[in-house]
Amino acid sequence: MTIVATDPVTLAQGLIRCESVTPDEGGALALLQNLLEGAGFACHRMTFTEPGTPDVENLYARFGTARPNLCFAGHTDVVPPGDEAAWTVPPFAAEIRDGILYGRGAVDMKGAIACFIAATLRHLHERDNTIHGSISLLITGDEEGPSINGTAKLLKWLDERDELIDACLVGEPSCRNAIGDEIKVGRRGSLNGELIVKGKQGHAAYPHTADNPIPKLARIIDRLAGLKLDDGTEHFEPSHVAVTVISVPNTATNVIPGQARALFNVRYNDAHTRDAVKQQITQCCEVAAAELDAQISLSFSGTGDVFLTQPGPLVDSMAVAVRDITGHAAKLSTGGGTSDARFIKDFCPVIEFGLVNATIHQVDEHVPVQDLETLTRIYQRFIADYFAKT
Repeated sequence: MTIVATDPVTLAQGLIRCESVTPDEGGALALLQNLLEGAGFACHRMTFTEPGTPDVENLYARFGTARPNLCFAGHTDVVPPGDEAAWTVPPFAAEIRDGILYGRGAVDMKGAIACFIAATLRHLHERDNTIHGSISLLITGDEEGPSINGTAKLLKWLDERDELIDACLVGEPSCRNAIGDEIKVGRRGSLNGELIVKGKQGHAAYPHTADNPIPKLARIIDRLAGLKLDDGTEHFEPSHVAVTVISVPNTATNVIPGQARALFNVRYNDAHTRDAVKQQITQCCEVAAAELDAQISLSFSGTGDVFLTQPGPLVDSMAVAVRDITGHAAKLSTGGGTSDARFIKDFCPVIEFGLVNATIHQVDEHVPVQDLETLTRIYQRFIADYFAKT
């Protein structure tokens, strides 16, 4: 198959056929670099490393050297396909059936990468390869993995070169039911927690000689799960705590374990700072532990603070593009999980806009071919309007 860079469908098919399951590059970045260099982009391929994590390949490409620098960001890595026998078509075959393109990454997010590259090249072609500024592409292979050797380090590399990004669009699947119904202009913060209750191991027949940590952990996490952090704010849903894992280092039914462990995740809005959330969670656990005479240890991890991109050229240009191409008045949303926008927001204004997210990470992930063309037209209109406004 000949890949036409201005055709999002053939480009999406080419990318899907690259088996780039995190952290494998799978040929996806090589395909993009070859196309972009042929179109006049200056390309940089970088492999970043970190002890204890897999090496990850990344790509930064830029057309032009002037400002403003409008960046499109995304990832070519995908989650594993799961049970391949359950797929209607092979997950990396990129087959089109009845106007639907099937494949792992079709929506999350090789489809959007194909669309913003096709839109960029169409924009440049219409203007005889002249542009009042620059268009750059920041593509990682680490979004579905630890997110350590990808976007965060690419941004650090740009900062060390004094290369600025003025605005960024992340092509994550942002739409709920139809292309253009939502634009992501922010995300709640995400904080992971680990709670360990220490006890004393013993025989189940003699509970008075042991100290069972399991009932104590259950009572503490029940208190956590019921903790009301707020009622939501103007732009964000209510914050909440979700307990995700409960475990003990024990498989025997007649042994009381020496400790019990729970993992939980907090999604918090702009009513809180990250440190304030930690303090509130810590206080809740410590008060409950004191009442139960429980010994606990509590730790926190994770990246991604709450952020909101205010109205301006970036948000306004996307809203105009969506309205002109689809007729939708897009909702400005902050719902959903995290994305690499959590790193980018420290460098420039960032929004997220991509395909409908109904089948991401599922068996038979798919996208209507028409949606790829519609998204390409929206991106093309967005690029023109953004540079006109700036």
